[in-house]
Amino acid sequence: MTVPNLGIAIVRQYERGVVFRLGEVRGVREPGLRLMIPLVDRMRKVSLRTVTMPVPSQQVITRDNVSIGVAAVAYFRRVDPVKSIVEIEDVDSAVNQIAQTTVRNVVGRSLLDQVLTDTQTLNESIKEILDRITQQWGVFVHLVELKDIELPQTMQRAMARQAEAEREKRAKIIAAEGEALSAGRLAEAADVIAEHPIALQLRNLQVLGEIAVERNSTIVFPAQFLTGVEDLVHFVERQREGTAGLQPLARPTAVRTSTSEPAVPRPR
Repeated sequence: MTVPNLGIAIVRQYERGVVFRLGEVRGVREPGLRLMIPLVDRMRKVSLRTVTMPVPSQQVITRDNVSIGVAAVAYFRRVDPVKSIVEIEDVDSAVNQIAQTTVRNVVGRSLLDQVLTDTQTLNESIKEILDRITQQWGVFVHLVELKDIELPQTMQRAMARQAEAEREKRAKIIAAEGEALSAGRLAEAADVIAEHPIALQLRNLQVLGEIAVERNSTIVFPAQFLTGVEDLVHFVERQREGTAGLQPLARPTAVRTSTSEPAVPRPR
């Protein structure tokens, strides 16, 4: 509250009062109840709170000739009440305009990939430029952030295809590495099975056990069938070889016997 006619002014905690006496700056008043010379002194209050200023979206052409929309937000506050009044007429409008221009210039000198992936560096560059310019107005820029980047639809589709192709490439590489590792493990397993043939039969039984969990199909296991046929063939061959090695038995001779009485010699 300011009552110029009575020479009384109340300065809030977040404000500073710049006193003009007959048009000349006579000092800065701290928070509290302040007295002035009536009809001679005039006070203008300056807020020292941080101001959030949105930078509206604007079309920017990047260094690789891609048109994008860029919006940002700036945080600043007045640190020198006298300069913010004496050096410039409207400090808020000035900061807004210089922020738009700086964002357009910094983004326009960058590539699209840098704008999308390295926004932190761009934010620091914009902040340094704004802070250097607004320092003469008694303003300190805390932070500048690019908050929205609009890409053309054609560029979005192209980037989506590029990302999809990159993911497919990674998936194929991972699959190929898996196949290579699997082939090495299979080779090691084949060596173990070659040394221990019973391991193959155990593996077959394990596979049968896993398949039998479903209990909804008839299982034909050709490997076991072929093994059984081979065993049968070997058995028949061994039987033939054993039969050919035996000698045939001699046939018994027939003996004629007579049941008649012996002949008695007749007398002469």
